[in-house]
Amino acid sequence: MTIAITGDTVKVHYTGSLDDGTVFDSSSDREPIEFTIGDHAVIQGFEDAVLGMRVGSRRRVVVAPEDAYGPHLKNKIFVVDRSQLPDEVEPAAGMMLEGRSPEGNVVFIIVEVSGDQVTLDGNHPLAGHQLTFELEMQEIVRP
Repeated sequence: MTIAITGDTVKVHYTGSLDDGTVFDSSSDREPIEFTIGDHAVIQGFEDAVLGMRVGSRRRVVVAPEDAYGPHLKNKIFVVDRSQLPDEVEPAAGMMLEGRSPEGNVVFIIVEVSGDQVTLDGNHPLAGHQLTFELEMQEIVRP
C-alpha cells in the first residue's frame, strides 16, 4: 500500500483545534484539502504530519507555533491615528483590514479603538498558538 512521500499530491480531510478545544477550521463539510507535499502550500507541521500516511489512515498531530504560524510578535502590533484609515471604514475591535507592510500585503485585525487611536495587529490570528489536527488521508497521487 502506498505511503505519502515528498512530491505526492494528497487529499486530506482535517479538523484543526486550539488547546481549549475550539475548532478553528475543518474540511468535514467540504472537499478535502489538496496539496503537493514539499510545495509548502500548507504550514510545515501539517505537511510533515501527512508524510508516511496511507489512504484511509488517520492521525492526530500537535503542531508547535514554530511549525505553524510562528510566535505572536509584539512588533507587529501598533497604534495608528484613525485618520490613516480609509474614510469609509468605521473601525471596531475584531474588524479585519487589508494593508501593506514591508513584508507585503497583510491582513490586520483591529484590537482596540480608543478615541482617535486604532490598535492594529498584523500577526496571523493563529500566531503563537499550538494547533492540533485530526487528519484522514483520502487520496495519494504520485507524479
